[in-house]
Amino acid sequence: MPDHGRLIPRDRTVHPAPRDPEYKTSVTRSPNLPLLSMESSPSEETGPTFGHGLLGKLDNNLILNFSQGAAPALGERILMHGRVLDQDGRAVPNTLVEIWQANAGGRYRHKKDTYFAPLDPNFGGCGRTITDENGYYEFMTIRPGAYPWPNRGNDWRPMHIHASVFGHSFGQRLITQMYFEGDPLIDHCPIAATIKDRASLDRLVAPLDFSKSRPLDYLAYKFDIVLRGRRQTMFENKLEGM
Repeated sequence: MPDHGRLIPRDRTVHPAPRDPEYKTSVTRSPNLPLLSMESSPSEETGPTFGHGLLGKLDNNLILNFSQGAAPALGERILMHGRVLDQDGRAVPNTLVEIWQANAGGRYRHKKDTYFAPLDPNFGGCGRTITDENGYYEFMTIRPGAYPWPNRGNDWRPMHIHASVFGHSFGQRLITQMYFEGDPLIDHCPIAATIKDRASLDRLVAPLDFSKSRPLDYLAYKFDIVLRGRRQTMFENKLEGM
């Protein structure tokens, strides 16, 4: 396992408060005692290595992977792509990126999802890939739908795709989510609103990228992911690190 040295400690002064009454479940899930930042050790500074032998040929194509190419998923085809970078702006090659999402109607393939939208028989909602030598990754998928959630009277989650990235080491592991440029629900979402710094929230919003879109086929959205440091990608609604 490669050793990339010490990790930059998390600066908790720039974090959203872990307890936000507008995000109801954060009240019961937030810590009751002050958090401690500890120095990283070799167990956090080294990490797993992944090989392409782990992947199937359709693993990063959510349109086809659930049906194994027999029939495509329903919905608007999109390309999600970008680079994984470390705290110093260097590419993070050969790292595992996993995503999961709701279908075009806004429903997850999960037994506890009871939203009225129908399941798509040809969409499983998850995929994985490994970054190349330049830290680049891409997924073909469908644009997920928005969906209601039991927070306040009429709260809806914006369209989003969850992502998990391992980075160079266990201490860089990041779980986050990508929103879509122009989605009006971002400004009405209590989870997104826990990020008080607009610049930090904007780092979770993928801009439309016509340079990678294919005419008469799909639009592309560019989502670069930065692991740790001053410009790190938010951990869903907070910064990630030690």
